[in-house]
Amino acid sequence: MNTVVVDKKDELVMRLVHYFITQKNYSPIVVNGVKNEVWLENVDGPYRIIRINSNYIHNNEQYNYDISKTKNIMHQIKKKTLSFKLNTLNIFLDLNERVKLGEEKNISSIFIDSLSDVKKNNLIKDAFPDIDNNLLDDAKGIDLIINVTNDINEKTAKNNASYENVFKPKKIIVTKILIALCVLVFLLTTYNQNLVYMLANNLEMVKAGEFYRIITSAFVHAGLLHLLVNMYSLYIIGTQVETFLGKRKFIFIYLTSAIVGNLMSLVFNTGFSVGASGAIFGLMGSLLYFGYHYRLYLSTVIKSQIIPIILVNLIIGFTLDGIDNFAHIGGLIGGYLSTMAIGASDQATLKEKINGWIVLILLTIFLAVFSFYK
Repeated sequence: MNTVVVDKKDELVMRLVHYFITQKNYSPIVVNGVKNEVWLENVDGPYRIIRINSNYIHNNEQYNYDISKTKNIMHQIKKKTLSFKLNTLNIFLDLNERVKLGEEKNISSIFIDSLSDVKKNNLIKDAFPDIDNNLLDDAKGIDLIINVTNDINEKTAKNNASYENVFKPKKIIVTKILIALCVLVFLLTTYNQNLVYMLANNLEMVKAGEFYRIITSAFVHAGLLHLLVNMYSLYIIGTQVETFLGKRKFIFIYLTSAIVGNLMSLVFNTGFSVGASGAIFGLMGSLLYFGYHYRLYLSTVIKSQIIPIILVNLIIGFTLDGIDNFAHIGGLIGGYLSTMAIGASDQATLKEKINGWIVLILLTIFLAVFSFYK
């Protein structure tokens, strides 16, 4: 089994890639136009990007060119993944001893020549303290190739199954129920106009103890056009959120967005306010958060659809009379934070969820207190 001889650099690359993918949840990035390089990404890793470069760097001029190329690729990744900052670990495997590694902004460059170098390098050990015990170092030749291939394939299959479960079509129930409730309430308010004022959001009424208005107003609409526009938006956006996050999370996000949106409306508005648009903006905020975590699949959708829709609707809300844009903004923030709190599938970390809950609760309390005592 060990008759196949693997080049020393290739062997080191396989061991490093195996560790980062199977132990640290990094994923390969396809980078066009590069050879003998491996690019890996993990949003929650100590380094967002890890680049393993097997090309021979023979002088400082070539090194500087290589850094320039790396920065260019990082810039492309930032645009594609809607990221503001990428900290990168740049690992060189073949470096002339005369080449001086420099410190670049957001790029840490190191030279690794062997497994012992990996275990002795302080930069790697600080970022990945378990690397000594988890490097695959007990296999060589064809055994190494087989072990690395099998482990990475198993990890990839597991990730693909998880992604497939998230994105596969599901039976839509909650979105349809919400639409049915809004239509039913509209029919009732058409029969009895007083119901609009009994259920609408209003500062004085809420301060008088009618707290239910913060929820009920999200199911009331001022006219047929208002209802049709919101229900069409709810069907399009709600279907996506319910599919991606599931029914229970969808209900939580929708109601939380409605509450936060209506609380922000109370802070800035004194009149009556009705409509599901605050909750619908919350669903857009949820998609924004979810899409960031799954940006390898949805980055184009975020840039070309979700963000433009949000911006256009906010601009319309600020330019036309009769639109409660503060409810929209509050709902958008509430949807983003509530999705952060409950987690976007298996992509969220515990720390991120805790931060989401803390900010969401503090924001809700602040808006409630500020509106009641302003």
